[in-house]
Amino acid sequence: MYNENGNLFEPYQGFIRGNMFQDLYSPFGKVYEIKPMNEQAELLTYIDMLDFACIDLGLYLDIDPDNIQMIQLYNQLREEKKKIKKQYEESYGPLTLASKALEARPWAWDETPWPWEV
Repeated sequence: MYNENGNLFEPYQGFIRGNMFQDLYSPFGKVYEIKPMNEQAELLTYIDMLDFACIDLGLYLDIDPDNIQMIQLYNQLREEKKKIKKQYEESYGPLTLASKALEARPWAWDETPWPWEV
């Protein structure tokens, strides 16, 4: 699907390169693989990757808002991010103060360990 949509990198490849578009990518140094140390870090990396892909595709859609394939891909990645974020928050607690996990107890945001405390 990614090559059908303007020669795109897969989200992880775009994330570590800083650009989802292969034809716009200009290497400026070594590309480092991200190696999460545990499941929590892996989920955070996955959320970051999906977030980056949505931002980059959103910027593209600013200049080509009628590209149906890109809109569909953007929506697919956004839904995947929502699912993974929910999975993360069920296991490790809220990521932001706007988290649904805080609706019942908004003061509970600091009851779980911070990501760097795990």
